[in-house]
Amino acid sequence: MTEVLPPPDADPNGEWRASLVERYASVRTFVPLLCRVIKFDATAQAAPVLAAMSDLPNLMITRPTQHVPAGYLDARRVAVDLVPPGWWQRLVFTPERPEVTVHRAGYVFCVLEQFHRHLKKGDIFAVASARWSDPRAKLLTGPAWDATKSSALNALQLPADPSGLLAGNARDLDTAWRHAAAGITPDRLDRLDEDGRLHAGAVEAVPDPPSLVDLRRRTAAMIPHVDLPELILEVMAWHPGFAQAFTAVSGSRTRLADLHVSVAAALTAHALNVGYRPVISPGVAALTRDRISHVDQNYLRPDCYASANAVLITAQSSISLAKAWGGGLVAAVDGMRFVVPARSAQTRPNPRYFHRRRGVTWLNMISDQAVGTAGRVVSGTPRDSLHLIDLIYSQDGGARPEVVITDTGSYSDVVFGLLTLLGFDYRPQLADLPDAKLWRIDQGADYGPLTATARGRIDTVAIARHWPDILRIVASIHTGAVSAHDILRVVSRGGSLTQLGEAIAHYGRIFKTLHVLTFVDDESYRRDIKFMRNLQEGRHDLGRSTFHGRRGDLYQAYRDGMEDQLGALGLVLNCITLWNTVYLDAAVEQLRANGYPVRGEDVARLSPYIRRHINVHGHYSFQLPELSGRRPLRDPEDNDDELSTL
Repeated sequence: MTEVLPPPDADPNGEWRASLVERYASVRTFVPLLCRVIKFDATAQAAPVLAAMSDLPNLMITRPTQHVPAGYLDARRVAVDLVPPGWWQRLVFTPERPEVTVHRAGYVFCVLEQFHRHLKKGDIFAVASARWSDPRAKLLTGPAWDATKSSALNALQLPADPSGLLAGNARDLDTAWRHAAAGITPDRLDRLDEDGRLHAGAVEAVPDPPSLVDLRRRTAAMIPHVDLPELILEVMAWHPGFAQAFTAVSGSRTRLADLHVSVAAALTAHALNVGYRPVISPGVAALTRDRISHVDQNYLRPDCYASANAVLITAQSSISLAKAWGGGLVAAVDGMRFVVPARSAQTRPNPRYFHRRRGVTWLNMISDQAVGTAGRVVSGTPRDSLHLIDLIYSQDGGARPEVVITDTGSYSDVVFGLLTLLGFDYRPQLADLPDAKLWRIDQGADYGPLTATARGRIDTVAIARHWPDILRIVASIHTGAVSAHDILRVVSRGGSLTQLGEAIAHYGRIFKTLHVLTFVDDESYRRDIKFMRNLQEGRHDLGRSTFHGRRGDLYQAYRDGMEDQLGALGLVLNCITLWNTVYLDAAVEQLRANGYPVRGEDVARLSPYIRRHINVHGHYSFQLPELSGRRPLRDPEDNDDELSTL
């Protein structure tokens, strides 16, 4: 039997086959277990691959016979059509024996590779899995869709027949193109280069007037000094619902004395990334290692964070100073990056942010009142894309935003389409504006100098054809039946959009083009976007200075641990923001009462992310001073701040 097969050194792929044989031992045990324990299903396209995968356990225990030597399989028992052309066929097949052509290790790895590829595409799915399940199965359908359709479409103000909506979109887009073309005057030719690409002028920084500089100096000097744990405890004292949000995971009523002190200690340890040692106080029952560890494991979890954060968001919205910053209806979404030195399946490489290491992104959302409203951990540094929709729909409190602002890496045509359909005004920062392809609906329209710029054609016929499915997807996201990120697996295959995905993208291109044209034409529009981006960067700077332990690296290896620790960071950042806002507001009122000329436009530019007065280093105090209301403000002329700038 052996002499009819070519020896390994005569086989041009012998080295590859030898390597597969060595690695075959590692999969021989887990493949049968995988097929037996996990129930998979597949689309019609991927069904042959799933069938081949399900048959692998039987093929892997095949014994040699007179006609089939060791290490090979009878070709009549395997799905030879699944072997792709090229090097896989050279590895799997041996032409010298047509009836014994299949190299077992090569065939097994070939099927596993096909299985993994279809699993990533979503054509094969694990029925009971959260991550690898079939997202199409979660979409509203049948009676559930019939019962939900009317109310969902009314809430989203979407018609069942898109003809009127698309006609209105066509008019709006045509008007925007003509208005933009009229703006290309001889004194504004810098907007358009010789290749027909649009450019937007840089948003020039507005110099701080002397009155604002002095107001910032005075209010910062008036803020009392405070240890971070005391700050957290003081916020708890102001708003009892904050501490009461931390309930036992068992659901039973707690018997622990001074639970709020232990909660503050655990939050401090996580948010500062310093561990328990600096917050332990021997002899204080609420601050022993055992007590803090117990509270951490049983009282700190995402649903408690969300309930506590909702209290802070509501409190922030009631402060006059926060109202001067905004109405709470504008949101910014961005990611804060963390290196994860621990080995973790959740991390991804990115040299720009992690150098030679791996990390995760804490995607978070803030309102124009400077308070964080939602956050979640995503692997590596992906294009945030549809994660931001899930973030909006999982916010802890406050009004749902009307305007959403992100960086350039978060947007795509599909994101534009879904966010607009869901009722949001989406305004991403455009760092690569000249390279953005712009679109039109009316192919025959003459837009003067911008005729060549409007080179893309929006296919309204495709939008109308897929409109019923588009409505079902949007309603499923709006009602929480499916996550927006899972929808990406519905509308794309192997990195390319399906016809349904292209239809959503075409709808999004209408509003991407409107956004770009407004972005180029209106400096105040660009300035508003820049303001929110700067506001979020300010919060991230505060977050980096707070999360200072272990050089700012995140050592949690599992997603749950990452969510717990970064959830604590987000909550503590909101405590700092609320505390600062309260005392800044009091400082402004005292200055006004003393006759100091406070201008409203200066108040609107104060930042709640100041931190020189907050101690985040060393051993921390958990003993609140005796207060009858708020801490006394300091003298505005006393700017001798012994705390270092962080």
